Amino acid sequence: MGKSTTNLPIVNPHAAGIDIGSREHWVAVDQNKENVQSFGVYTQDHQDLIDYLRQYGITSVAMESTGSYWQTLFNALQKAGFEVLLVGGNQTKNVQGRKTDVIDCLWIQRLHSLGLLSGSFLLSDTLQELRTYYYHRQHLIEQQATYARKMQKALRLMNIRLDVAIRDITGKSGLAIIEAILVGNRDPYYLASLVDVRVKKSKEEIAQSLQGWWRQEQLFELQATLNFYKLYQKALLECDGTIEQALRRSVAQEPVYKSAEHVQPATRKKNNKNTPGFDVSQIALSYFQTDLFAIPGVSHSTVLCLLTTLGKDIHKFASAKSFASWLRLVPNNKISGGRTISRYTPSGKSHIAIALRQAANTIGNLANHELSGFFKRVAYKKGRVAAITATARKLAVIIWNMLTKEEPYKKAQVKDTVQKTREAGLRQVKRRLTALDLTQEELIRLFLNYSLSST
Repeated sequence: MGKSTTNLPIVNPHAAGIDIGSREHWVAVDQNKENVQSFGVYTQDHQDLIDYLRQYGITSVAMESTGSYWQTLFNALQKAGFEVLLVGGNQTKNVQGRKTDVIDCLWIQRLHSLGLLSGSFLLSDTLQELRTYYYHRQHLIEQQATYARKMQKALRLMNIRLDVAIRDITGKSGLAIIEAILVGNRDPYYLASLVDVRVKKSKEEIAQSLQGWWRQEQLFELQATLNFYKLYQKALLECDGTIEQALRRSVAQEPVYKSAEHVQPATRKKNNKNTPGFDVSQIALSYFQTDLFAIPGVSHSTVLCLLTTLGKDIHKFASAKSFASWLRLVPNNKISGGRTISRYTPSGKSHIAIALRQAANTIGNLANHELSGFFKRVAYKKGRVAAITATARKLAVIIWNMLTKEEPYKKAQVKDTVQKTREAGLRQVKRRLTALDLTQEELIRLFLNYSLSST
C-alpha cells in the first residue's frame, strides 16, 4: 500500500478515513494502526466518533458509501462542521494484501490525505425530502401493479377472461365488474352492461369472457387483493398531496427571474392512470421557467421525476455530457494501447434515467417525432434497447440545455441536427458508391432491387 504513494505530497494533512458498516464504523486518523478505532451505529456512538475526530484535529473526512448506512453519520458529521466526502466503492476497492476493516479505513484515509478521492454528487436537503416522497410514490405504483396482476390471475383461474375483453381490469369498467362479481352477481350480460360506452369490444363478446367456474377460494383471494389495491390507491393519493405541498413550498422559495408573460405556456398532455393528482405542469413551469411538456413523449411522470429527484441541482453539472454520463446513458469507453477494449454502458439504477428511457420508448412508437429517424437508425443497427438508451441520452442533453439556460424546446434545431446527420449518411453512401465504381446498369439494377424489397 505504501510503495505507490509514499512520494506523493500530502494535500489534506488533517484527513480521516471511515469504513462504513451495518453494525460498526472503523475510523483511521493517520497511517498508524494503533490509532484505528471502531464505533457503533447509535446516536451516542456518532457523538463519540465526532469527539474522537476533534481530539486528533481532523477537519476533513472521507467515507465509502455503503447502502444507506452512511447517511445518518454523514449528516451528523456535516452538522458538526466537518468537511465530508462521500466516495463510491470503485475508487477505494484496489487494496493490496489482506482485506480487513482496519486496512480499508487506512487505505481510505491515505487516499484522502493525498487528494486522490472525488466526492459523489449529493442533493440539497429540500431535494432529498422530495426524492424520498417520489421513491415512496414509485413503490406504491409498483404495489398497485402487483395486486392488479393478482386480481387478473384469480379471474383467469376461474376462466373469467376479463383481461382479454378489457384492456385494463383496474380501469373504471373493470373495477365495476369485479365489485359486482364480489357482491354476488353472476349474470354475464348484466356484468357486461356495466362497461363504459367507450370500450371497443361488443357487449356479447364481453359477456362471453365472463362465463367461467366460480371457485370460492379464488373469489376470496380476489376480494382480499381488491382491498389491498384500493388501500394502495388511497395511499397514492395521500402521497401526491404531500408531494404537491412540498413542491409548492420549494417553488415559493425560488427567486423568479422571468415574468410570467415571457415563459412559454405549458403544453397539454394526456393523463394516464399513474398521472399525479395535481397540476404538475403549472408547478414545473413556475420552478424551471421553461416548458418541458413541449417535448413530445415527455409525460407527467417524467417531469415529476425531474422535479423531485434533481430540480435546480442540475446546474451543478458543467455540461450536458457530464449530466448524461452521470445518468449512465453514455458508453464507458475503456481504451488501452490505443485499442478500445469495451464500450458497454455502465449499469446502475437511476430513476431519472429510467424515466428518460420510458420517454424514449414512447418516442420510438411515434411516427412524426423529431427524433424518430434517429431512433429507427440506431434500432436498425443495434436493436431497440440500444436505441432507447441513445434516444434517452439525446433527451438528457435537450433537457439540460432547457433547464440550465431556461430556454424553450427548440424543435427546429432538433430537426436541423437530424437533417445534418442524414446528409452525412448520404455523403457516406455516395463515397462508397464512388469507390465501387459501378456501371449505370448495375446502379439501375441496385435501385430496382431496393424498390422491390421496400414494397
